[in-house]
Amino acid sequence: MLRRFRTSLGRSPASADYIHFARIKVGSGNEDGYRMVTKGALNELRLRRDIIWENRRYGATYAVDRPGLVEALGSGMPVIHLGQPGAVDAVLRSLPEARWVVVELWCPAYVAEMRLRARGDSDLAQRMGAWHETARLNSADLRVNTALVFPEFVASMIDTTVRA
Repeated sequence: MLRRFRTSLGRSPASADYIHFARIKVGSGNEDGYRMVTKGALNELRLRRDIIWENRRYGATYAVDRPGLVEALGSGMPVIHLGQPGAVDAVLRSLPEARWVVVELWCPAYVAEMRLRARGDSDLAQRMGAWHETARLNSADLRVNTALVFPEFVASMIDTTVRA
């Protein structure tokens, strides 16, 4: 499954803390790691043109919002999990004054399927469909095949890239 992480260096790298950027979610299913909002609240953000990127998948709507991202940038170095190249481009364009480090985490389809089965995903066909539909990034500061390295090493590689 393709995953893209964005990190901003709003502070000096030596003092910065990485923080998970919780995207907005409207819908059912997993709520961990999301800021759950109502349809009405999402519509208000749309009306104010505060939605940077939005997509629908797995019966839910997911969004990256400008106020949430600006707040995260003021709190540390946000890591944003995005699954579409268009989302990456939208975030980069939305706050060009921030320094972004683009990391593409990828693994082969058979590894993605094995990982999804191991975590007990009930919508395996849908998730593998998303894996196959997702294009690779045109450019990234770092590309990692996560089937070949341990997560701790990936984290170290990302941190080294951010601090370079």
